[in-house]
Amino acid sequence: MATLGDIGVSAAINILSAFIFLLAFAFLRLQPFNDRVYFPKWYLRNLRTDPTTSGTFVSKFVNLDFRSYIRFLNWMPDALKMPEPALIEHAGLDSAVYLRIYLLGLKIFVPIALLAWSILVPVNWTNSTLEDATKVSNVTASNIDKLSISNIPTGSQRFWSHILMAYAFTFWTCYVLMKEYETVALMRLQFLASEKRRPDQFTVLVRNVPSDPDESTSELVEHFFLVNHPDHYLTHQVVYDANKLDKLVKKKKKLQNWLVYYQNKYTRKSSQRPFMKTGFLGLWGKKVDAIDHHESEVEKLSKEIAVERERITNNPKSIMPAAFVSFKTRWGAAVCAQTQQSKNPTIWLTEWAPEPRDVYWPNLAIPYVSLTVRRLIVAVAFFFLTFFFMIPIAFVQSLATIEGIEKAAPFLKSVIEMSFIKSVIQGFLPGIALKLFLIFLPAILMFMSKFEGFNSLSSLERRSASRYYLFNFVNVFLGSIIAGSAFEQLDTFIHQSASEIPKTIGVAIPMRATFFITYIMVDGWAGIAGEILMLKPLIMYHLKNFFLVKTEKDREEAMDPGSLGFNTGEPRIQFYFLLGLVYATVTPIILPFIIIFFGLAYVVFRHQIINVYNQDYESAAAFWPDVHGRVISALVISQVLLMGLMSTKEAAQSTPFLIALPILTIWFSRFCKGRYEAAFVIYPLQEAMMKDTLERAKEPNLNLKGYLQNTYLHPVFKASEDEEDDEINDDKWENESVIVPTKRQSRRNTPAASKISGASSPPSLPEAVQELPQP
Repeated sequence: MATLGDIGVSAAINILSAFIFLLAFAFLRLQPFNDRVYFPKWYLRNLRTDPTTSGTFVSKFVNLDFRSYIRFLNWMPDALKMPEPALIEHAGLDSAVYLRIYLLGLKIFVPIALLAWSILVPVNWTNSTLEDATKVSNVTASNIDKLSISNIPTGSQRFWSHILMAYAFTFWTCYVLMKEYETVALMRLQFLASEKRRPDQFTVLVRNVPSDPDESTSELVEHFFLVNHPDHYLTHQVVYDANKLDKLVKKKKKLQNWLVYYQNKYTRKSSQRPFMKTGFLGLWGKKVDAIDHHESEVEKLSKEIAVERERITNNPKSIMPAAFVSFKTRWGAAVCAQTQQSKNPTIWLTEWAPEPRDVYWPNLAIPYVSLTVRRLIVAVAFFFLTFFFMIPIAFVQSLATIEGIEKAAPFLKSVIEMSFIKSVIQGFLPGIALKLFLIFLPAILMFMSKFEGFNSLSSLERRSASRYYLFNFVNVFLGSIIAGSAFEQLDTFIHQSASEIPKTIGVAIPMRATFFITYIMVDGWAGIAGEILMLKPLIMYHLKNFFLVKTEKDREEAMDPGSLGFNTGEPRIQFYFLLGLVYATVTPIILPFIIIFFGLAYVVFRHQIINVYNQDYESAAAFWPDVHGRVISALVISQVLLMGLMSTKEAAQSTPFLIALPILTIWFSRFCKGRYEAAFVIYPLQEAMMKDTLERAKEPNLNLKGYLQNTYLHPVFKASEDEEDDEINDDKWENESVIVPTKRQSRRNTPAASKISGASSPPSLPEAVQELPQP
């Protein structure tokens, strides 16, 4: 068990590590050859010039302005200078609201920490329960535990202070949550109202289009919406299964990059043709002319791509029973996306289309009927992953202790029993071992989400985030508390009566706060400081730039740092909310460590969002209900655990007063859900009509069909960089959504010659009624 000295050693190690990371970042960011690593967002927007393109040879690599090193910490105030409206304009609403989660943590825990340290810490400290217990039993305790609720004797009237503080903490947390929910909801509505025109505002995704022997999917979709949305339907684009074609196009792009590389190499040294070996990585195989080889490979792939494209065009099986349907107005799209289209609720399913860059195209080729089976499979797999993962985690954690190391390597006993080494092991090793063991978890959870079939990057990340949080709760939180407490007090359990075991558990649970303190320092202090250093992207960029970059496009891809990573970042934040709310009344000493995490992370991620991360999509803060819900769940968990803990303390008179807390919290959650959640899942028709009216007044001649026609066409069908791909027959693909006279015998032909879709016009209401199939 970690003592106060062990925590001090761990704090010193992590503070020193964080300081070294920040110092290294402050130095490396000033060097010209690292400029694209630490400011890629500005390069991708063509708002920053490369300092390595001018100046002397040395100045291209090393910053020779010594005055800049004096101001090496200026990045901190610079990160805080940009006001929130400018931040939203620069990085989007998703990024700005993500930062508000850190501010939410500060708003909740700073007042709670002040109140807990001024009231609960003195109440806990001025007892001698643990000191007396260590004299008469085998229960172990440290000075940190004397600051917790474990140091209060059973049946004491002092538990009333903890109950009153639990109410105060709950009311304050709910108040802050409500105000923040209201603020973010208003920000979202203002953002949607002021945002520029986007294709997803006019488009819905239609799934489970029923099959028809007389008409193709494209014909069926257009007939259906001409009949049922005659005044608002504009155009549509069916969904193709183009996953194989996508792989061929990516392979061709890679070969073209190599071709450009060898051509540039030959241009610089025209006296000698470049040669290569055709084996793995060019290490063995037949030696051939590199330019001729790649030209022939590109030509071969171009033919394969043309054949595959033709196959998709002519094969009805390549067209999925889904389509992106666009409307003339936002109002029409909102009505369609938020209503049931058929009396059969299993067909013609509509939802808001993701914005084009948010679409996860591979999953659109998954048949809708298989999604339920896929999600069942993933649910079972996640259950086994969560509960069986506890075994290796417990094993690793057991090895990361003094007893575990001595058992596994007895010859190290004399070394690890040294005071400093022992403090390092107990105060630092458990947290870092757990952190390293969970390093592959996000990739596993993202793979599960993709297998489930979600059709947008934002939904994939939100699904992975929810599972990551649940996994952390079961394995890291419950696993550490229950298993850790039970193992540490195993000797006591064996030598006492069964009636005494609940009391021992009640004493032992708060003692796990020391483990979580070490975990917070490793993950939340040193880990956040390591985030801004970006050591992995720094190394990968220079390796790619030296070995792989052949064109300027390659250089842009090499320096692209990706997006914020909501699927890993948000669950980590929520885990700190959980720890803070659970231990606020139990062991308040943990709160300052959590506050330092929120403050440091806010500054670091504000800098990263301004200068580094380039968000892949914009969901207009659609994830906020998930954030709110997980904080509420953490609050309820803390209340239930406090009730269980108090029941072991024989506080029979005071414990019943805690029952109202989870009830009030759940009621508050339902109130917020009914009051604010609609702003995140429904687009108000009034707002849609206002924006449509304003747009028509400003741009009366807007060609909306031209704007939307090919927006949701699969990227592999759009014009590519090379000249051959630019010759894709756009008219051919456009005609895929053009209606021909219907082949059905049970309905009239759709009228022709319309301004709406370029091929057919919506019938009048009586005609539409006549076109419906006759019973």
